[in-house]
Amino acid sequence: MLIKKLEVGKMANFCYILGCGKTGQGAVIDPGADGDLILDEIKKHGVKLKYILATHFHYDHTDMIPFLKRETGARTVMHKKDVSYYKNDIDIAVQDGDILEAGVQVSLTVLHTPGHTPGGVCYYGEGMLFTGDTLFVGDSGRTDFPYGHRTTLGASIRRIMKLPEETIVMPGHDYGRTQTSTLLQEKRDNINAREYGFYKK
Repeated sequence: MLIKKLEVGKMANFCYILGCGKTGQGAVIDPGADGDLILDEIKKHGVKLKYILATHFHYDHTDMIPFLKRETGARTVMHKKDVSYYKNDIDIAVQDGDILEAGVQVSLTVLHTPGHTPGGVCYYGEGMLFTGDTLFVGDSGRTDFPYGHRTTLGASIRRIMKLPEETIVMPGHDYGRTQTSTLLQEKRDNINAREYGFYKK
């Protein structure tokens, strides 16, 4: 399975390209900027893009969705509670528990994790959790933007902390000491761990 992480835009955003090594199908998560770079990497690795996935509606995670849809014909995906805030059309409005498959190696479960936005999600599969702006390495998403809610975000993070502790955290921004983490590490080191109630010694 291909996992390609790209840093795009001016806010240290991460965009992820996933590809099935058997079928060539794949998905891209949060293409917020630098569309030509993302498209070049998709072509370089021979990925036949099936889905363009957004973790939430903010522009720094979605700006290149129309471009990639136009260039690849892939279907666009966003949680139904964020669709109304997004300026472009979405093909698939997902909800909690939905499963998206691209080939035999790429299977992602939608986990609704509101708080940063009403329809914020994480995508979970293959031992990895693509967290967007729900959870960063060492921190969590902001809740002082419109539609954000800190208590709701805390509940969302407590929920994902019930996943296996070895789960790899793949955040939406390069804001931490490292680019990736694990849920165990976040239970120990995240600055919100005590406030949100998931701290582990």
